[in-house]
Amino acid sequence: MRPIVYLLVLLLVAIPVFSADKAISDDQIIDQVHLKLASDQEVGARNIEVEVHNGTVTLKGKVRTEKQRDKAEKLVKKVKGVTSVTNQLIVSQD
Repeated sequence: MRPIVYLLVLLLVAIPVFSADKAISDDQIIDQVHLKLASDQEVGARNIEVEVHNGTVTLKGKVRTEKQRDKAEKLVKKVKGVTSVTNQLIVSQD
């Protein structure tokens, strides 16, 4: 009986360890954000600078339309590990 109890206790302790999500680094988030933005035909990533600190993404640079600005933010929010987005993108025709 005792070995079964020990096994059950071990399993109960081990399950959360193996099922917990691995922490995603800021560098991994930057890479995923760049991929997400670059793969979108409407937004692209040519003029967008990305900074990440503890999962908070800051977007800087210029886009041509308000629609691109909004879409960039929405795309970034979908990246795993992103906790918030500070959108500092400027709409400019330059």
